Amino acid sequence: EVQLVESGGGSVQAGESLRISCAASGFTFDANAIGWFRQVPGKERERVSCISNSDGTTWYTDSVKGRFTVSSDNAKNTMYLQMNNLKPEDTANYICVGPILCHEKMPLLTAAVWGQGTQVTVSS
Repeated sequence: EVQLVESGGGSVQAGESLRISCAASGFTFDANAIGWFRQVPGKERERVSCISNSDGTTWYTDSVKGRFTVSSDNAKNTMYLQMNNLKPEDTANYICVGPILCHEKMPLLTAAVWGQGTQVTVSS
C-alpha cells in the first residue's frame, strides 16, 4: 500500500524559511518521481514542484523558482521542500503526491496516492 506522510509545516513571518518533508512507503522510491501540490480553501489545487528520484530531474512552478528547492533522500524514502523568502501568498496546505511523472503537468501514475498535507502559514 502506497503511503505518503507530510511533516514540518508551521507559521512563519514573510521572508523566513521553512522545510517540509514527505515520507513515502509502499513503492520503489528511487525509481519514481513524487511531487508537491498546494491548496487554499476555495481554490484549485496548484502544482508546486516535483523530483524524479531516478535521475534528479526537478520542476518548479514559476512563482516559486529561485525560492524553493526540492530534494530527496533515497536512503530515507523522503522528499523535502526547502522554502526560502516565504511570502503571504505561499500560505496553503502543502500536499505530497506520488508516484507521478515529473514535468509541468505532474500526471499521477496508477498507484499514486495523496498525503494528508501539512499547513504552511506566512504572515506579513
